[in-house]
Amino acid sequence: MSRWQTNIPGLCKKSEPCYTHKEKLRGEDKARQNGGAVVWIQRWTVKKSDVRIGSHVLFRFLRIQWELAPLSERGTSAEFNCWEKAAPPSPSPSPHRLLWKRAVTPPFKLTETYSNPRPVVRMRPSYWSQRGRLLVLLQLLLTCWAGPALPKSLDRREPAELQDVVLAVILPRNNTAYPWAWPRVGPALERALARVNADPTLLPGHRLRYVFENSENEAGICSESIAPLLAVDLKFSHNPWAFVGPGCDYTSSSVGLFTTHWGLPMVTAGAPAIGFYGTNVYTSITNTGPTHKKLGQFAVHLQRHFGWRHHALLMFSDNKVDHRPFYFAAEGLYTELSSDNITTADLVLNEQAGPIPFSTFVQDIKQNGRVVYVCCVWDTFRQLMVHFRKAGLPQEEYVFFYIDEFGLSLDSRPARPWAKGDADDPIAKEAFQSVKILTYREPQNPEYKEFVKDLKADAKRMFNFTVEDSLMNLISGGFYDGVMLYAQALNETIAREGGMPQGKTVTKRMWNRTYHGVTGLVQIDENGDREIDFALWDMTDTDSGVFQIVSVYNGTLKQMVSEPGMKIHWPGGAVPLDVPLCGFKNDNPSCLAQTVTMHQMIFVVVCFIFIIIITVAIFIYRKLKLENELAAQLWRVNWEDIQMSNLEKVLRRACSKLTLSLRGSNYGSLLTMEGNFQIYAKTGYYKGNIAAIKYCNNKKRIELTRKVLFELKHMRDVQNEHLTRFIGACIDPPNICIITEYCPRGSLQDIMENESITLDWMFRYSLINDIVKGMLFLHNSVIVSHGNLKSSNCVVDSRFVLKITDYGLASFRNEVDTEDAHAYYARKLWTAPELLRAECPPPSGTQKGDVYSFGIILQEVALRKGAFYLEGEPLSPKEIIDRVALGEWPYLRPAINPQSHSEELGQLMQRCWSEDVSERPDFSQIKLILRKHNRENGSNILDNLLSRMEQYANNLEELVEDRTQAYLEEKRKAEALLYQILPHSVAEQLKRGETVQAEAFDSVTIYFSDIVGFTAISAESTPMQVVTLLNDLYTCFDAIIDNFDVYKVETIGDAYMVVSGLPVRNGKLHGREIARMSLALLKAVRSFKIRHRPDQQLKLRSGIHSGPVCAGVVGLKMPRYCLFGDTVNTASRMESNGEALKIHVSEATRAVLEEFNCFQLELRGDVEMKGKGRMRTYWLLGESTGSV
Repeated sequence: MSRWQTNIPGLCKKSEPCYTHKEKLRGEDKARQNGGAVVWIQRWTVKKSDVRIGSHVLFRFLRIQWELAPLSERGTSAEFNCWEKAAPPSPSPSPHRLLWKRAVTPPFKLTETYSNPRPVVRMRPSYWSQRGRLLVLLQLLLTCWAGPALPKSLDRREPAELQDVVLAVILPRNNTAYPWAWPRVGPALERALARVNADPTLLPGHRLRYVFENSENEAGICSESIAPLLAVDLKFSHNPWAFVGPGCDYTSSSVGLFTTHWGLPMVTAGAPAIGFYGTNVYTSITNTGPTHKKLGQFAVHLQRHFGWRHHALLMFSDNKVDHRPFYFAAEGLYTELSSDNITTADLVLNEQAGPIPFSTFVQDIKQNGRVVYVCCVWDTFRQLMVHFRKAGLPQEEYVFFYIDEFGLSLDSRPARPWAKGDADDPIAKEAFQSVKILTYREPQNPEYKEFVKDLKADAKRMFNFTVEDSLMNLISGGFYDGVMLYAQALNETIAREGGMPQGKTVTKRMWNRTYHGVTGLVQIDENGDREIDFALWDMTDTDSGVFQIVSVYNGTLKQMVSEPGMKIHWPGGAVPLDVPLCGFKNDNPSCLAQTVTMHQMIFVVVCFIFIIIITVAIFIYRKLKLENELAAQLWRVNWEDIQMSNLEKVLRRACSKLTLSLRGSNYGSLLTMEGNFQIYAKTGYYKGNIAAIKYCNNKKRIELTRKVLFELKHMRDVQNEHLTRFIGACIDPPNICIITEYCPRGSLQDIMENESITLDWMFRYSLINDIVKGMLFLHNSVIVSHGNLKSSNCVVDSRFVLKITDYGLASFRNEVDTEDAHAYYARKLWTAPELLRAECPPPSGTQKGDVYSFGIILQEVALRKGAFYLEGEPLSPKEIIDRVALGEWPYLRPAINPQSHSEELGQLMQRCWSEDVSERPDFSQIKLILRKHNRENGSNILDNLLSRMEQYANNLEELVEDRTQAYLEEKRKAEALLYQILPHSVAEQLKRGETVQAEAFDSVTIYFSDIVGFTAISAESTPMQVVTLLNDLYTCFDAIIDNFDVYKVETIGDAYMVVSGLPVRNGKLHGREIARMSLALLKAVRSFKIRHRPDQQLKLRSGIHSGPVCAGVVGLKMPRYCLFGDTVNTASRMESNGEALKIHVSEATRAVLEEFNCFQLELRGDVEMKGKGRMRTYWLLGESTGSV
């Protein structure tokens, strides 16, 4: 069979690399370039029978390539000739019969000449640009391989109401090793399209659909030759609005050039190479998946976080027949580390060149790095670590970061990436103590979990493919979010512009944007790449060798957050250096060993032996001394030696509810009668000195174990002016208690909550400095940490020196009382979040936890609004503790008010309560910061103390004046209330402590009244309505009787009793006063309105009688002034035998009233009264100048 051959530039033959790996890392392309892509030269042979092609396909390809070619490279025409024989025509074409000829000239008018209606095509390029020849011949060859080129059938469906928005999808179909393989991504795209089409608010009048093409070659590998041809075919056959995929870097590069030229958006969750970032060549690509640019940024953050600012070593394998994932990952690391001025070295693991010389690579590692990033398959990395351990290199000087983006090495449960089940497992387990594994972080939101569940079901149904639980599902979620992001951007663009918008406009709307997708928060940066989160895995248990996530990198916030209860394990107990002190090759002159003589060596040995002897002697002496001190029990206090103070019997001062609920150290507040100072604790006298006593109520007895003895000894040994002095402990049941120095000024919390005490910033800084000094000493002592630092455990002595109490002695501390939930959570307001999350926090806390507590105290001192003050709607202590322990961004912290304190102090608070414990300063740093911002307060200690005393004296004067005024006001109110209960003269006698004697009165007038039909009204009303009625009525009556010389005795139900003529006698005026009062009450009741029955007239029935009575105070509790005598009974009978809206008057009262000659009386007649017989009575009609 005849053949012809031609050299086709631009085809990639990956088995022939065009430059070394170092040149790749530095981006120095020594090969030929074609449109920005690396090209190779290869010879191809094409059979004559394989190059049948239709003229319409050729014309379409020619037009595309003409447009792509730069103007300077375009030819004036292109000609393709078809010859009958195998070899290309000689200069004299006569021996070769021309079968077919086609020429193309701008503007692409096709001219054809045929000598045979079905020609066999053999092509010879005439004149074309290099780029044009490359892509045209690629397309022609692939068209030939696929068989006769026939135009694809177009979508000829009937017009519908909805306009189709076609997405062209180019992804590998069969090779599921790719995270973006069609069986993995297809179900996600189907769900995304279904969701968009079902949402009436997204793309109204449009419908999303897709067309799919396979980007694999026959070997199942992504083909950068096939992908661009598929893109061309999809573009001209379906006119898509956007492209989805490809995923591999090479295929994405070639397709991305086309989509950028066409101005169509390209959305992918693959294409992670850093070459796509920040360039004007790929302006159409939006990446909603992880990229190696972000991986490099994570590595830079790790370098900064651990103080590695100088050097890093990169190791990667490079298989040039696949999509080279390890090379591109190393490229992202190299680029970002170099941009941060970190020197890098690189080693390439060539897995195709035969067995890897691991021993050689271990020596290369020793000479080139201590911080090593490795990108290769898991088995190769494990072998490297086994050889590293066998070489005997010190593990504490090395750290290996294994780049396992999808966590394939962590599939086992629990994760043991070192385990393979062979003889090397023990060595590998030891070696992996120096290994940290970097992976993508799996989203934790419930939407992602539901998405993965649906993805598994859809993949099984659509492709009979089982989707495993792995980080590869993050890519499927990225494609899903990418389609949703495109739909939102397209929807906004159509609403703004209408029609089919320009792809560039849609792409720009997708960039620099944030929204919530199934994979959590999706933030696209200004270059179209997504911010991604990473997880750092470490061996958390060296016995079991289990790896767990110890820290998470938040790509949006650019910060690392430690997992609760987790910390990074370093074999040497400390972070290794990135550059050894003596250099990688021990060539640092300062570290070169110095030669010594024999005499010098002998002298050194003798000195060494002498030092050992002295050290052993001192150790034995201290051991014996320690045992003697433990046996002596110098701390022990007998209960009989403690004299309890009678101050505990005094009433407690009125403290705020907040203080009472938060106080965990038994500090209260008592007013003493022995002086003008206050007692803030349970106290007693020990050896003639007052001391604070804290009882251990939950301890029935104390076992004197060696641990407890050491705790007590340490408490006696710790002495500092800013720590309360430990006097001793009593372990005599049931009086188990701790005796410490007593500080009479109370706690810092009491001072802060006492608004009457004015504190300037000099005073506040002095108190803060006292806390810092005390905690700095405590952290450097054998106590190590406090564990319960809060403002109530900071007490002030008589010299205004703040001291820290309630530290140490974990064996004596009370257990947590969970009965009062509010108090329980309120005591936790100062506790660090990592301790709240820990199941078994350390009994004595941690030093970083103390720093967090100090930050909360700082806020208390600065704002004086209580612990953990929050602006806005207040939260309960339980709500605050739950949100702090949750540890979700934004972290809940107290409010900061720059108007109330300096900016530097606010920054110090924020650093102290940082979520990342490594960012919190220690107390030595805090001391330097406070000294820097408060230099003027340390000038003169005596002046500072005198200023404190003067300020406190002024505050006491103001406090005494305020309390005196408050006392007088309360006294006035109490007397007013007493005068309302008892007559004024009687109340005065009671105030003087005199006994009130009963007294007889010869003549008084008594008034009784009730409401006619009150029982019926009560039955038809609610209890609250009855109470309201009586209150309104008697309030009205009480206001009237104040105008007369009368005394209200009592009210019982609807009965109202008033008397005149006692307890102060008024002659015969009592009758006139009662009569006038009765007329006034009757007048008022005629116009009285019942609230719930305004149309009903209230009917008052009144009775008056005059005569002698006896009066006196009855009872000690709730004393009452009562009247006794027949006059009271007769007055009551006058009322009960009266009539509604009339005043019934007795004969005795009539005789009294006639002396005034101003009242109108009407004779009623004789009335039969119970117990009185017949009595002549009258009606009181009014008051005038004459009488009837």
